[in-house]
Formats: sequence, structure tokens, C-alpha cells
Amino acid sequence: MLTSGLASIAAVAGLATALSPGANAAENPYERGPVPTTASIEAARGPYAVSQATVSSFSVTGFGGGTIYYPTSTADGTFGAIAISPGYTARQSSIAWLGPRLASQGFVVFTIDTLTTSDQPASRGRQLLAALDYLTERSSVRGRVDATRLGVMGHSMGGGGTLEAAKSRPSLQAAIPLTGWNMDKTWPEIQTPTLVVGADGDSIASVTSHSEPFYRSLPSSLDKAYLELNNATHFTPNRSNTTIAKYSIAWLKRFIDNDIRYEKFLCPLPQPSLAIEEYRGNCPHTS
Repeated sequence: MLTSGLASIAAVAGLATALSPGANAAENPYERGPVPTTASIEAARGPYAVSQATVSSFSVTGFGGGTIYYPTSTADGTFGAIAISPGYTARQSSIAWLGPRLASQGFVVFTIDTLTTSDQPASRGRQLLAALDYLTERSSVRGRVDATRLGVMGHSMGGGGTLEAAKSRPSLQAAIPLTGWNMDKTWPEIQTPTLVVGADGDSIASVTSHSEPFYRSLPSSLDKAYLELNNATHFTPNRSNTTIAKYSIAWLKRFIDNDIRYEKFLCPLPQPSLAIEEYRGNCPHTS
């Protein structure tokens, strides 16, 4: 009876531990930051103070330098990281708003310049990977980065480059092409969880000829989603945008950090609204 009683007490204690607020954090060592809310992921800044470092093009090879944004404190250990490419004719300033916004949620973010402003998607994909390699191997913040938890993003041709990078490096944990452009419309080889973002008013990389075919061609078994912005253009990702930030943060947290606390923002699928023309995806996510 004593043995049985002790076993019961142990079982209750174990259940209490499993249900305690810190249980999931203990199970997932990559979880960073407080419990998310709609307000917290829509905010212009997250819970982490952010510092930044400039990387000169003369100090790197394979891409054009850029700016690293990272959580200032080291109290939470290492963070997942994302490299972001601008689009055709553009420089990193066109996507710079994403740097501090994502970093403040608990990521190291590298907004890059490309070798030339006319680089095509395949080249931009290689440059995104070169930037991640620099970030994890030689940068001044390499000690803050978990090299096993990396992702890529990009706008326009940088979005096409995002798909190229994910195809070339299946170990990437997340990819987000923003109003992406690429002559290649089919991506069945991609194994990286991918959020495709299109714009209903895009006259340069229309959703019917780019983002929608990209999404449809991704494997059905892949964790994937398609977000079409409402009342938006090809250049909407070049300005601070709450909808892009919200779903990018949720996607990056869910798949780079494996943080299931963010699943609620992705599943059930978001419904059409003033900001969302359409959202497709497979739920629940499995990774």
C-alpha cells in the first residue's frame, strides 16, 4: 500500500510538472520570449532590446555585406537566425524594417546587400547562403547564433532567391518569399517549411504567375502556407507592414524555434479580412 501510495503521489507530481507553465520550455530548449499574444506579435517591437552591427562588403565574400540585428542580452543563450535579401535594383535599405522588428522577437537577422542590384534569383539564393555561413562562422555575433536553426527571406528577386536557397540547402528551417519573382515556377524539391506571401495588386510578379504557382508546386506533405495580402502591391514588403510581420514572426517562431505556442496564429487558417485577401495552408503543422 505504501509503494502504491508513493507511486500515486509521483504520478500526480509528474502531471503537475507536465501542466506547469515551464513544462513546454523544458521540453523545447529553443523557446524564446514570453507567451505570445496577438498584440505582442503585431507590436512594432518585441520583448528584446536590439543592437546592430554593420558588415562591410570589403570584409566578406559571396555577397555584398549588410547589417546584423540581434538581441542585446545574452541571458537567453543562442538564437535562430534569418538572412534577408532585397529585390531587383534594390539595396538592403528596402527591407531594413524587418531587421529590428524580427530581432526584437528573439532572432538574429542579417539584411544583406547583393553583389549587384541586378543579380538574378539563383545568384541571390547563393548569396543568402553565403550570408548565413558568414553569420554563423565568422561574424562578430556568431556566438549568439544557433547554426542548426536558420531561415531565409527575400523580396521580389530576393523572394525568388529564397526559394533557390531552400532548394539548395534542405537543412534550412524556414523560408518566406515576399512577392517573389522567379522564372522557375515549380519547387517540388523544397523540404523547408515555406510561407509564400503574395499581393493582390502585384503587377510585376502577379500572384497568378508567381506566388500561387510557387505555393501549389510545393510538396503536399510539406508544412506550407500561402498568404495573399489585400489591397497591396509588389512593393508592399518594402514598408513596415503589420500583417507581413505578424505571420512572418509566427512562421519563423513555429519552425525555426519549433515553438508550438505560435501555432494558434497559423491554425486554424486565418480568414479573409481588410488585410488578408486569401490564406491557404495545411493544418495542423507537424514539424
